[in-house]
Formats: sequence, structure tokens, C-alpha cells
Amino acid sequence: MPRSLAEGFLQRHGVKVIQGWGLTETSPVIAVARPPRGCAEGDEIEWITKTGRIIPGVELRVCDGDRVLPWDGQSIGEFEARGPWITGSYFGNPAPDRFHDGWLRTGDVGTLDEHGYVHITDRSKDVIKSGGEWISSVELENAIMGHPDVLEAAVIGVPDEKWDERPLACVVPRPGADVHPAQIRSYLISRVAKWWIPERWAFVAEVPKTSVGKFDKKTLRSAYVNGQLTELIEA
Repeated sequence: MPRSLAEGFLQRHGVKVIQGWGLTETSPVIAVARPPRGCAEGDEIEWITKTGRIIPGVELRVCDGDRVLPWDGQSIGEFEARGPWITGSYFGNPAPDRFHDGWLRTGDVGTLDEHGYVHITDRSKDVIKSGGEWISSVELENAIMGHPDVLEAAVIGVPDEKWDERPLACVVPRPGADVHPAQIRSYLISRVAKWWIPERWAFVAEVPKTSVGKFDKKTLRSAYVNGQLTELIEA
């Protein structure tokens, strides 16, 4: 969930948005983002905008291939889960790519801190590898959507001769707004790593959605390949 969305509900309506995380295969919840006991009211936003804290009964770990990473809030890998109500197999389909030593591979990528709070940074299929370094499309989208003239933004990786991949930001401006890539790039300077900032931009009427309302990046990638996105290049 974009931080700007949670802050907007809190500031405009006095509504605290609590997010959770789960999959159909986890029946369905793994984590819920409630602030820790004793948290100062002004600090609650820092906790409720995390993905959530592991609920009792669920085991979770973060892995880089066969290597299990520490709970340090810094090491990025794929989350794997197991527990009494966590799927251990699929009926009629062994799906070896979805399981690792008895753990369910969630396909979600991020960090796990020492308090058991999960922070998802991307889906494994959506992470952008640029010059050997990883860019989180989700974190970059959330930063772009913090701009007051941006309604929605979805980021996909596109081929680049020098860096292998670079982010292409597909932006939906707010109604009546006249926003340009240079304005958004300037806004991002203090919010993300400099090398994350896209050079490629496309302004679209809407971001395509899946049946459950998620950004349909598969459709965006297809539109890019088929030349259906008008791409602007900012040096």
C-alpha cells in the first residue's frame, strides 16, 4: 500500500488503514500490520505501512536461492512460508517450482526484520535488474504516486543496451493536472536511489487491472512490445 494513501485516509478522514498479507495458499493471512504495543501515536504510520507482522502459527523465512537470509530488515529475498494451514502441495500438480524443502514459495520479495515485520518490495517476476542491481518496481511506483499530480503509476522493466534493463514508468495524471517527466524526476531525487529514477516514461489514460484490481503488468509489457505505449525519453 502506498504510504501516501494511508496518510491521506488518516489526515483527511481520521481513518487508520491496517493492511495484511496473504495468498489463497495460506488460507489466507500470513501477516497483519498492527503497530507494536507502546508505539507512540505519531510513529504508527511507520508500522501500518509495512506489509505486516507474522501471525501466530505461521513460520516465515526469506531466501536467496538455497540460502536462508537473516531477519535484519535489510537482506532482500523471496518469502517462504509453512504452517498447519499453509498449502504443502497442489492436487494433481507437483509444481516443484512452488515449493522449497517443504516451504511454500510465495513469489513475493522483500525483507523481514528482527521483530517479525514483513516488508514486501516486489513480486519476483516484477523485480527489475539494472546493471546487476535490483530495482523494486513496487517501491518506485509508490514513490511516483506520492507526487500530488499523479493518480496512478505502474513500472515495468524494459530492455536496455547498456544496463540490460531499465524501468519504464506508466503514469496516469490526476484529472486537470499538467505533469511532465522532469517534474516527477525532480520529486523522486530525495525519495529513491538516483539510479532508480526512470529515463523512460509513458502517460496513459489508465493502468490495466487484473480481475482482483491489481496492476496488470503483463498487459503493459505486451503493449510495450507491440509499440502501443507512447514512450518519452528524459536524459
